[in-house]
Amino acid sequence: MRTYPALGLPLAALACVACAPVGGGGDPPTVHGALSAPIHPDAGCLVTIDSPPLMPALHVPIPSDIQWDSNPPSSGPHYPIWAAFQAYTTPVPRGYYVHDLEHGAIVLLYSCDDDGGCPDVAAALQAVSDAIPTDPLCASEGVRVRTVITPDPLIDVPVAAAAWGWTYTAACVDLTTLQEFALQHYGQGPETLCSPGTTEF
Repeated sequence: MRTYPALGLPLAALACVACAPVGGGGDPPTVHGALSAPIHPDAGCLVTIDSPPLMPALHVPIPSDIQWDSNPPSSGPHYPIWAAFQAYTTPVPRGYYVHDLEHGAIVLLYSCDDDGGCPDVAAALQAVSDAIPTDPLCASEGVRVRTVITPDPLIDVPVAAAAWGWTYTAACVDLTTLQEFALQHYGQGPETLCSPGTTEF
């Protein structure tokens, strides 16, 4: 059995947590919208990684209605303040978390029909955040890494993630590909900041 190195847990136990694959298991992941070979042989469901065209990083007043070119958004207009780097149990408005992306954050998202809030999915996304090495930029700010974990009822898949200029969508929690995405795109926003954000939305 293969072991997930960052967490020291069996991949078989983690590859697809809490969500059944949508549209049938075993579908190969896609990259940039084109069907391709699997990103990882242990991928438990359909995974799509895309790099939408960058939109201008303009500040707009809260609570402006913003239109983005991807779901989840990965660049573009956003509010002047960003969300604090942490996990949330209620949705962070997109205008805030797009600003986090500009600061190089990874935003981990889930959509849940369960009244209990899908704690297994939230815990799996926290495990992805925990596997990112401690960010020295954040040491003086009382933050370990630049991640935001939040429900987002506007995504059209159970699990998604975003980095500046990149999106990840999946039909289940596939920790291997999600961690690879987070590690590959962490800290790549046009503004490298780890200053505290807001939790008042």
